[in-house]
Order: sequence, then C-alpha cells, then structure tokens
Amino acid sequence: MTATVFAAVLLSAVLHAGWNVLVKRTDDPRATAMLVVIGAGFVAAAILPFVDPPAAASLPWLAGAVVLQVVYVLLLATAYRVADMSLVYPTMRGSAPMIVTAVSIGLLDERLSATAWFGIATIALGILSLALGARRTGGGRGVAIALLTACAIAGSTLVDGRGVRLSGSPVAYTLWEGLLTGLPFLGWAIVFGGARFRAHARRHFVAGLAGGVGTTASYGVALWAMTQAPVALVAALRETSIVFGLILARLVLGERAGGRRLAAAGLILLGAAVLRAA
Repeated sequence: MTATVFAAVLLSAVLHAGWNVLVKRTDDPRATAMLVVIGAGFVAAAILPFVDPPAAASLPWLAGAVVLQVVYVLLLATAYRVADMSLVYPTMRGSAPMIVTAVSIGLLDERLSATAWFGIATIALGILSLALGARRTGGGRGVAIALLTACAIAGSTLVDGRGVRLSGSPVAYTLWEGLLTGLPFLGWAIVFGGARFRAHARRHFVAGLAGGVGTTASYGVALWAMTQAPVALVAALRETSIVFGLILARLVLGERAGGRRLAAAGLILLGAAVLRAA
C-alpha cells in the first residue's frame, strides 16, 4: 500500500469517527442518523449533474450496496440507543474487516501476505478483548447489535469493492449510492416522520448536513482506495477510526473508555501499523 493510499484511508477514518460522534451526541440517535443519510443524499444530488454516470456493469452491485447501507444505518442508530459509543463503535468497526477478509479471498480473488494476515489477526484480537470485556460489564446487548451492524458493514464493503472497480468512476459510484440510500429515509420522513421528527430536524439540521458531507467524503475516499489496494487491507486499515472514535467519545461525549477498551484500541492501532508495511 502506497503512502498516498495509506494517508487517504486514515483521512477516511477520521471523517467516519467524526460523523458518528455527531449522531451519538444528540437526544435521538436514530433520527439524527436518518438526517445524516438524507444530508448525504442532498450533497450527492447537488454534485451528480456535473459527473458522468458509473458504468452499467456496476449497477447491480450498486443496488445491493444501497440495501445494505439502509440496513446498516438502522442497526447503527439502534446500537447507539442501547450502549456507549466507546463500546459499540470499536466492536462494529473492528469486526467488519475480519468478515471482509474471510470472504474477499474467494469473492474478489485477493491474496494477502503473511504480514497482512498478522496485522488483521492483531486487529481481531483487539475486537475479541472488547467483546469479552463487554460481557463482563453487562454490555452484551450492545455488542450483539454491534456485531449485526458489522455484518452489514462487511456486506456493503464487499459489494462496493466489486462495484466501484466496475464503475469506472469512484466519485460517480459514491454519489449515486449516497443519493439512492438517502431517498428511502427522506420518503419515510415526509410520510411518517410527524411533528416530532420535524422538530428534531430543525434542531439538528446543521449536524445532519455536516454528517452528510462527512460520510460522503469518508466513504468516497475509501472506495477510491479500494481501486488502488486490496479491499481487505483498505477495510482493515480504515478501522483505525476506532481509535479516533474512542478519543472523540472521551473528549466530546465525556465517556470513559477504561483500561481494557484502551488496550484493545492499542492492539487495533498496532494491527493497522502492521498493515501499512504489508
């Protein structure tokens, strides 16, 4: 992995952690998550007239990714309602690369070096430590939902890894995915949102739009990186967002991660450093 791709994926990780903090810090994470996705749809709609469409061969993959993204957003919001970000975020983000790695070997015909496998295994060890610690402290439900969310993340990553390579344009592919993912949530907000959702949208409009820009930029950079390096490596390295997420959860949300979670984050960061050398 080149230094440029490595730096780009780290930027993607920072942006991802940032918009998740925006969701978690509000009084209704589910409504805010919907606002972020709707905001991303508006961002995409504003830019799409100026870019060429993705290649037709990528469209079935794009459709599958949109479905998985909708499921991911709903699970994400539910997880943040039942557990701390410092528990949920590392578990879901760190588990996804393990699933991606296992499946991408067959689906995308990727081959990884021994160094890459060691880095991924180190990240997995960090995730296992988080999960075991959560069971001892009564956070089992949060971990369970986070693991389901990880499955949605992994599925979306694998589908997008294939689709973006066929698209001929990572930018167009990202924007169409953002627009099509936002439409169901916008439709729900208009038909079923009611006065409560509208009031929430007025209070958190700026956060929703900022989150929309953040998630679009974060995922767009990650998809571009998948055209330059193996999907499994990009997916694992992007989960350095876990470390940024723990830092932001402490600074912005006032959550205390504890020694176990910090040690687990350290393992994840070490695994990311190993992947840089792979």
